[in-house]
Amino acid sequence: MSQTITIEKGNVQETLLLPLWGRAFETQKENPRLIDRKAVQIIEKIDYDFSDIEKTQSMSQHGWVARSLHTDTMAFNFIKKHPEAAIVNIGCGLDTTFSRIDNGKIMFYELDLPDVIDLRKNFYEDSARHIGISSSFLDTEWFGQITVRDGLLFLAGGVFYYFEEEQIKKFFIQAADYFGQCDFFFDSLSPTGMKIAKKQILKKGGMGMALEGGWGLKSIKNLETWDPRIKVVNSISMSKGMKKGVPLLKKLMLTIPDMLGVCSMVHMRIA
Repeated sequence: MSQTITIEKGNVQETLLLPLWGRAFETQKENPRLIDRKAVQIIEKIDYDFSDIEKTQSMSQHGWVARSLHTDTMAFNFIKKHPEAAIVNIGCGLDTTFSRIDNGKIMFYELDLPDVIDLRKNFYEDSARHIGISSSFLDTEWFGQITVRDGLLFLAGGVFYYFEEEQIKKFFIQAADYFGQCDFFFDSLSPTGMKIAKKQILKKGGMGMALEGGWGLKSIKNLETWDPRIKVVNSISMSKGMKKGVPLLKKLMLTIPDMLGVCSMVHMRIA
């Protein structure tokens, strides 16, 4: 597990490096908003030129950190109510949430495609409470591998807007049918946010991947029209409460997407 791991440009795995780098970069600041030592450890084991990302992703880096902070807060609050919760990290990539929130009792499932789960094995080993599942989240046979003892929370950071609306709608309804009650916490992009993601993040970051299609959510409350069991508990802009320590110019630049609702964190409940 000590060998250097090479990620080639143009590979789908390349996009996994963006939020990972964002958390590691923040951790090494003088006054970090987020401390993620596991992200730093992983970055140190990866053979990849991060110079393009560092030069172009100042604004996006804030978003990746903010998303992690919102997710950690949501997970901590859920675990307080459900100390032995089952948490499923959909499209986990190289996410490190478990290392920051584990209370020693939760069951935490990392769900992603087989090549991503294989990549994660270079940095994580499965344990009785931290388990990798190789599957597309849309292939819901994996539902049967989830043990629910005390509440179920699905996390999905940077995932759902890569897919089409009908796919996400079908998935939520299937989860409702199978589990009965569960919570979802995920980030959503408006149609404008989708355009920004395609042009400003992947392209300027030197990524060889193209983000075609995708799900731009015009109104968060529209989710409740999909099925009577779906309720939006809360939604907030990505940057809300996350601008402390951010330079003034960047704060001003972040105010515009906040006002336009470009990117939101959504807490949705199925009951």
